[in-house]
Amino acid sequence: MSYEIAEAMLKRRGVSVESIAKIVYDLQKKFHPELKEEECVTSVRAVLAKREVQYTLYTGVALDELAEQNLLPQPLQALMEADEPLYGVDETLALGITSVYGMIGLTSFGYLDKEKTGIIKNLNDKNAGIHVFLDDLVAGLAAAASARIAHQNTNAKVYPL
Repeated sequence: MSYEIAEAMLKRRGVSVESIAKIVYDLQKKFHPELKEEECVTSVRAVLAKREVQYTLYTGVALDELAEQNLLPQPLQALMEADEPLYGVDETLALGITSVYGMIGLTSFGYLDKEKTGIIKNLNDKNAGIHVFLDDLVAGLAAAASARIAHQNTNAKVYPL
């Protein structure tokens, strides 16, 4: 039941599992040439099925929604409205998701946090509502799903140093 709530919460905020899977595919395709987008969807769903991931998502999305409704106390409300660059709680929360699959998840998250690809870029647009947490949570989901695929790919290309 929790998985369905988490997926519905993402959809309500304009994020589909498929849009996250597209990011996963883009991260992994050069290391896994036979990769299919369906495998990426499966990996995103596997990450989203973890309760600790769901609880993190519930928390971040609730804070974004409360900020949109102007229901947070000051100065938190102002920080959320400005998406203050030094407010790192959003990244800290998302790192909880990436840590499920180790260091590769962490490095992929760092890349996605800087590059803002796919749906992450849309969420980061300041005119699309308050997504202080959600853009990072989606990056965390994509990074973890990508790391999950990397861990399962025993035929991955290994590049010499």
